[in-house]
Amino acid sequence: MDSPAHPPVAVALRMCLHALLVGLLALAALRAVSDDAPHATAVVVVSCAMAGVYAAGALADAVQPHNRAAALWLALLGTVWLVLLVLSPDALWVAFPLYFLQLHLLPTRWSLPTVVVTAAVGIASFVLHGQAINPGTFIGPVLGAAVAVATVLGYEALFRESERRRELIEELVSTRAELAEAERTAGTLAERERLAREIHDTLAQGLSSIQLLLRAAERTLSADAPATAHVRRAREAAQDNLAEARRFVRALSPPDLENGSLAAALERLSSRTTAPGLTVQFAVSGTPVELPTPYEVALLRTAQSALANTVQHAGAGRAEITLSFMDTSVSLDVVDDGRGFAPGRGPVTAGTATGGFGLPAMRSRARSLGGTLSVESAPDQGTAVALTLPLPLPDGRPGQDAA
Repeated sequence: MDSPAHPPVAVALRMCLHALLVGLLALAALRAVSDDAPHATAVVVVSCAMAGVYAAGALADAVQPHNRAAALWLALLGTVWLVLLVLSPDALWVAFPLYFLQLHLLPTRWSLPTVVVTAAVGIASFVLHGQAINPGTFIGPVLGAAVAVATVLGYEALFRESERRRELIEELVSTRAELAEAERTAGTLAERERLAREIHDTLAQGLSSIQLLLRAAERTLSADAPATAHVRRAREAAQDNLAEARRFVRALSPPDLENGSLAAALERLSSRTTAPGLTVQFAVSGTPVELPTPYEVALLRTAQSALANTVQHAGAGRAEITLSFMDTSVSLDVVDDGRGFAPGRGPVTAGTATGGFGLPAMRSRARSLGGTLSVESAPDQGTAVALTLPLPLPDGRPGQDAA
């Protein structure tokens, strides 16, 4: 009958209930024997039988609150108690532990009427035995029933509140762990991108410039064979180190770009972005060309940020991502048909004056690569985010500003 979900205090209460019922049965048997009642032997036998039925149900794993086994056990226990009531008026007081059992094991819609019937039967048996009638005859069982109802229902309410708080604490702990993991992941990705950008913008660019200067020196010193050989070896070393630096940049690229092209990463982003009623499509325009990793990172991150805003704030039914390769530039357009916002104020739902698209980060990426970012929107007219980057020169340096 024990419920493992309840705290240890419930076990202590059950032990007190066991002791109370056994004690009252023993009292009824002893009084019948000491008073030399006409059915003393029968009272002792029925009291022992009731104690045995109670012990069997208390130890049975099948007896649990609100199940059929509990109802059958209570019915059997009540039947034996009725027999004891017929034999002894002292059996009235056994009703008190029965109240608690009925309230604990039966659903509320059945337990309350059962408690009322139990109190009424106990009082009626006391009267039928011809005992002296006084206010205590009625007040005792009724007051006991009221105390049992208040105690059990109050305890159950406190237990439910405790369970809700425990679940809330577990949810908060789980959420905190998830947030910490997300922050660590975001920090790792951000650091990888920073290192890739730093290597590209410093080491790789410096090696590329050294290679160009050495190539020019090699052409100038073509008549001097030893000098030309030294310059050629220096140029080859710079070229090898440039290739190594670019390998490091590729290794530090986001996971979405590790196993495929930028177009494939954007296609996956479109397919896995889900929201009620939202359809996301992706298209490529022009002839794709290989882009340096910082370019791909900037384009992918811009698409992710803009699309995340569409899902969270726009309430759009359709969104389109278009990657366009032109003669001197590459551009990314993310367009949705959502609620839009007033330019200069940002989306109302974002709650910030600078907008909810991560615009500072987007514009910073665009500026670092010599590109431009534009955002066009109007209330109920959707939103369009466009990032345009100049294609890099053959040596890997950023081209002229596309603006």
